[in-house]
Amino acid sequence: MKLIDLLQHLHLLVPYQGTNPEITSIENDNRKVQKGSLFICIKGYTVDGHDYAESAVNNGAAAVLAERELPLSVPVIIVKDTTRAMAVLADAFYQHPTKKMHLIGITGTNGKTTTSHLIEKIFSDVNRCTGLIGTMYTKIGDQKIETKNTTPESLVLQKHFHQMLEAGVDTAIMEVSSHALHMGRVHGCDYDIAVFTNLSQDHLDYHKTMDEYQHAKSLLFSQLGNTFDPNKPKYAILNADDSASEMYRKSTAAHVVTYGIDNDADFHARNIRMTSAGTTFEIVIKEKSYPINIQLIGKFSVYNVLASIAAAYVSKIPMNKIIDSIESVKGVDGRFELVNAGQEFTVIVDYAHTPDSLENVLKTIQSFAQKRVFVIVGCGGDRDKTKRPLMAEIACRYASDPIFTSDNPRSEDPLAILKDMENGVPGKKYITIPDRKEAIGTAINNAADGDVILIAGKGHETYQIIGSEVYDFDDRVAAREAIEER
Repeated sequence: MKLIDLLQHLHLLVPYQGTNPEITSIENDNRKVQKGSLFICIKGYTVDGHDYAESAVNNGAAAVLAERELPLSVPVIIVKDTTRAMAVLADAFYQHPTKKMHLIGITGTNGKTTTSHLIEKIFSDVNRCTGLIGTMYTKIGDQKIETKNTTPESLVLQKHFHQMLEAGVDTAIMEVSSHALHMGRVHGCDYDIAVFTNLSQDHLDYHKTMDEYQHAKSLLFSQLGNTFDPNKPKYAILNADDSASEMYRKSTAAHVVTYGIDNDADFHARNIRMTSAGTTFEIVIKEKSYPINIQLIGKFSVYNVLASIAAAYVSKIPMNKIIDSIESVKGVDGRFELVNAGQEFTVIVDYAHTPDSLENVLKTIQSFAQKRVFVIVGCGGDRDKTKRPLMAEIACRYASDPIFTSDNPRSEDPLAILKDMENGVPGKKYITIPDRKEAIGTAINNAADGDVILIAGKGHETYQIIGSEVYDFDDRVAAREAIEER
């Protein structure tokens, strides 16, 4: 694409009257620049892309997009906000890929990953070619790509969507984080369905207040658009049992569909029964009831299933196909995942890393636990410090044997993080073991027949970040090894 043709998609008042080279790619990492690339200078928290513009030119950049004048030998286009411009240009360069597919976005504090996988399973089972973007990986057809963020930046997103179209993908499902919404990473994404799971305390290191956090998530619903197209209707799928849904209902012009358990909803679950093997319930839609028997455990799992059913239903997938698919799901990696190595006690690994998610998982365990409940829990470094005492208090309230340990301490002192947790439970019964592997081993060596061990916080993660180093570490592997050693 010619540079001037590409720039026509930017703001009307962006001045440019220079040469018109062929643009072969768009990059914001100077190391990825090739001959013919447009290099976009992005100001990050620790790195300023303007400092690498000359290196990009040396690597073959044909033009540079910047927020200030730069003395370079190639055209330099000046805009007020390169991050915002990057989203526009990426969408244009990759020929508006999300307009050509069915796009479902899921936001919320907890449940995004499970819900996205459930929806993806339903669509796959009716022979739709799917793409998936989220915390665990990006999936393009049958190919899986490692992801750095829950929701990638706009340039990576649009490139992935373009690759999905080339692979025959017709339906894409993605997790949409509050960070991504606030930073504008999803600008240019033409969502057909936006799903809200729930809202509880998280990311206050970034958003500062719950009101700001709640508002950031509302952007997904406002960005569904303001028009009504009968050939391509837009839907906002909201949790009727979460008070934040009222704000999101007011934020969108799209058709609003609700799901819930405690309050009236378009997709309503009733007669819920849970065992250690799964959950049964009835879902009521337009006064018609359908029995559901899932292999997932917990009230939170019912919410995730309801949201997934609603998204598939408004996408006109037959209800019998939806139920068949949902009932065949055995679980999602790191989400209430059982570790079974022949032991006589139960070991569960779960991604629960917020007060609300930890409480939900522990409440579910209490519903079937016969004897002691161990919980191994820590809190991430360089993240919201206010939730540390809350996590500790919940662990002590619902577990008979809480063990505080390290999560991903990052640049913080692990002992300081643990001290913050301990400050929330003065006089309570717990033990602190900073080494995560040792903590897991201690619980397993002390567990008896009928006990339950929850290893919380990291779920599917296969690493631990200590300082600036990333070490191989998987809770599931550590648990299995400890069981075998025992």
